[in-house]
Amino acid sequence: MRETGADNQTVLAELDTARAREPDVHGAHLFGLVYPSARVDVEDLAHEVADRYLFSNALNPFRFPEQARLMEEVVTDVGALVHLPAGGGGSTTSGGTESILMAMLVHRERARARGVERPTIVAGVSAHPAYAKAAHLLGMELVQVPLDQAWRTDVTAARELIDDRTAVVVASAFSYPHGVMDPVADLAALAAEAGAGCHVDACIGGFVLPFLERLGRPVPPWDFRVPGVTSMSADVHKYGYVPKGASVVLHRTADWAGLQWFVYDQWPAGLYGSPGVAGARSPAAVLTAWAVIRHLGRAGYTQLMADLMAGVDRFRAEVDAIMGLAMVGDPIGPVLALTTPGASAAAVAEAMTERGWYLNRVTDPDGLHLMLSPAHLPLLDALLTDLAQCRAAAPPSPTADQPVRYA
Repeated sequence: MRETGADNQTVLAELDTARAREPDVHGAHLFGLVYPSARVDVEDLAHEVADRYLFSNALNPFRFPEQARLMEEVVTDVGALVHLPAGGGGSTTSGGTESILMAMLVHRERARARGVERPTIVAGVSAHPAYAKAAHLLGMELVQVPLDQAWRTDVTAARELIDDRTAVVVASAFSYPHGVMDPVADLAALAAEAGAGCHVDACIGGFVLPFLERLGRPVPPWDFRVPGVTSMSADVHKYGYVPKGASVVLHRTADWAGLQWFVYDQWPAGLYGSPGVAGARSPAAVLTAWAVIRHLGRAGYTQLMADLMAGVDRFRAEVDAIMGLAMVGDPIGPVLALTTPGASAAAVAEAMTERGWYLNRVTDPDGLHLMLSPAHLPLLDALLTDLAQCRAAAPPSPTADQPVRYA
């Protein structure tokens, strides 16, 4: 810490210099990490709400009952999107990792109640690393299931890995690496048969799949309408188009939701309780989510998804026509993985970075990863042109790309 403070303009200038060295989050050249709506009204609203709640504290709902009520409305709205039954419950969290962590905690407690000392999480290798993190933090064990030829969690392999120690079976709707749907109904049935829970990870899909359904696109069974699904996670800060820090975890029944809570009164300051990892936390992100959900409504989100998927369809059609590029699996939404047969994906990605496109990578199979957002739509021609040129100029790979399967 410096001895003498600086004026606001000096501090902001230093921040601007640092920010200029990184990708522009509003420049529509990032593919993941941020999900720009390209809507000035949405972003202006987010700024206005965040400023109102920047210094508030979501820890004590008795002191701030109105903000607690509004945050609960976010849970209710998201629950309605995924058909949470009456009597279900949940809470807001800081993001998908915390939502997953709290869901795994609940399933661990349920398994311990039936005498399992070290419960397992059965999840496909395409499941988010948050499940490995949860296992590490909660004294559980992660059992990874290989993928089938469609890059989905293999149901037959899962059946062999589920046993008396299984606390929860995970289904991704849809997966981050490949954008494909796991067979939720089949995995939930296996879990129910074993007396275990089934968590549907809709951290990406929670604000995609409901609106694909409204558009009449085919979506396999995936939410609480599926028997055996006991919990779900959905991030508003992805395709809900709000700033980071807004996610929801949901449980089919209220008694399961209650297992999330940590309550303590053995200290001089009285009762302390929290449904998540954090104690004190800003409500700004979740209340921004409340405001944007209210502003857009189902019709607004459906229109955004209609426009986005029209661009995704066009992108996929163009990719199919580019020599040396291939789509991985059959992604259901705007999250896509591409391979570069005959060339190193790293070389293509590096060439794209030199042109200012910050594509992500997947390692199984070796390929490129894109999460398209509405802000990308006006730039699709430039993106596709550069992608075709970078692929054509990429040096041949010394060995053919071979998909990897985890055993």
